Amino acid sequence: MSAAADDSQPRLRLVLATANPGKVVEIEGLLGERVELVPRPADVPDVVEDAPTLVGNARLKAVSLTTATGLPAVADDTGLEVEALGGAPGVRSARYAGDDGDAVRNVAKLLAELAGRPDPADRRARFRTVALLRWPDGRELVAEGTVDGTIAPARSGDGGFGYDPVFVPDGAGGRTFAELTLPEKQAISHRGRAFRALAAQLP
Repeated sequence: MSAAADDSQPRLRLVLATANPGKVVEIEGLLGERVELVPRPADVPDVVEDAPTLVGNARLKAVSLTTATGLPAVADDTGLEVEALGGAPGVRSARYAGDDGDAVRNVAKLLAELAGRPDPADRRARFRTVALLRWPDGRELVAEGTVDGTIAPARSGDGGFGYDPVFVPDGAGGRTFAELTLPEKQAISHRGRAFRALAAQLP
């Protein structure tokens, strides 16, 4: 898109449903200059994410924010699906070790569940993200992104958040998401793919 084309289109003002600092940085870099992201207001309470699907949870969050602010809202939900665990933790990924959403405990529980499966072939997994944009009138855009990989036997790396220190994406030379630079991660991650697909649908 040319600079002239950029100047001719007003920026779309969206309120961001997540308050996770790591996600905020990633999403800001993915949606591009066409979008102005408004931080989630501090007085908007957390949503109970009790939908049975990722898209359902993303919709719950987006509806809550657009109702509270009157602005279009962008939300996402991500699940880590481990083949040997029958697709778990899946939609419960953020609350795998309890409803407090403690990432350290979630990772510890996952590693404990897979401790008896040292073969990388038994530790195959997939990250799946659904990104959803909701307008106050009920219109929606939905996009999905996935990335396949393997669960490492132990944490490695200081970057990222959530399960990043134990997820080794295919094509990353054996490094976990937490060992990649942000541009490297954005290029191949589930969230990167989902939000680039969402950005491509923007009016």
